[in-house]
Amino acid sequence: MKILVTGGAGFIGSAVIRHLISKTNATVLNVDSLTYAGNLESLSDVANNHRYSFSKTDICDAAGLRSVMFEFKPTHIMHLAAESHVDRSIDGPRAFIETNIMGTYNLLEVARDYWNSLETSRKADFRFLHVSTDEVFGSLGSSGLFSETSPYRPNSPYSASKASADHLVRAWHKTFGLPIVVTNCSNNYGPYQFPEKLIPLMVLNCIGGKPLPVYGKGDNIRDWLYVEDHADALVTVVQRGLVGETYNIGGKTEKTNLEVVHLLCGFADEFLPTSKFSPHKKLITFVQDRPGHDKRYAIDSSKIERELEWRPRESFESGLKKTFQWYLENTIWWKRIHDGSYRGERLGL
Repeated sequence: MKILVTGGAGFIGSAVIRHLISKTNATVLNVDSLTYAGNLESLSDVANNHRYSFSKTDICDAAGLRSVMFEFKPTHIMHLAAESHVDRSIDGPRAFIETNIMGTYNLLEVARDYWNSLETSRKADFRFLHVSTDEVFGSLGSSGLFSETSPYRPNSPYSASKASADHLVRAWHKTFGLPIVVTNCSNNYGPYQFPEKLIPLMVLNCIGGKPLPVYGKGDNIRDWLYVEDHADALVTVVQRGLVGETYNIGGKTEKTNLEVVHLLCGFADEFLPTSKFSPHKKLITFVQDRPGHDKRYAIDSSKIERELEWRPRESFESGLKKTFQWYLENTIWWKRIHDGSYRGERLGL
């Protein structure tokens, strides 16, 4: 396989590339524009591997994409490039429209031209995997799960832009025959996550003795998925998923935000026993809720389990513990971020 991964310097994209290089024989091209959340240090373990290469290319640059794709000649495309933080989409929606919608459109058009140029046998093997989110489905009540047939009801600029991209991908399959597969995942966590997101922000604030800001009452519920489990699922789908199908990927772990923060405080007490901020739960501070904050997400991942025999390996508690330990052991990685593009400030007000 020759796999072109867009957004490969991001949190999930870098996990996918590390998985491809370490667990498969694939040759991988990482296409990333290196925005604030793109970090090539997340790929230091594979950077010198002869099967890995990098191109600093923006998916909004159609000409650049075309040059890269026709030169690399992929057998598969895994599309993960996206603006992804809800709070940032509230502050500045334009970047989300440009990257998530127009960038996906550019990629689809270049991929379609490339696919049409292939010989018949190679056309049949080609796949375009579009990686999306459960947030496109909107908010659940106290019961029920998102399935692959759940209606789309996005409530933030971020989720609306991802929903738009999902519809474009399906339209390019139905109209032009492009062999696509779509995935929708629950909230990811794990090593190398940019510290604007809930779990790494709380970990680093525990380490630094800073307030732990919890939106509203902390009763918003998310289904959590360890990023390395997600990477494994995505590689499974791109290899074995059926053309035109959608697969939901979840961790089967529903937790309120406050429960997550309490678990992290417990790990902080365990790993930082001499900290003057212990018990760390006293750092919890309730702050004004996010506008349009969806109440609950939960994924029904029975289809991928049944049809592709994929299941998450990591429990939430074990994955969360590994994540906390990783940030403790990799201070250089996150300190460079704090010294540069992000210092833990509140966004989306």
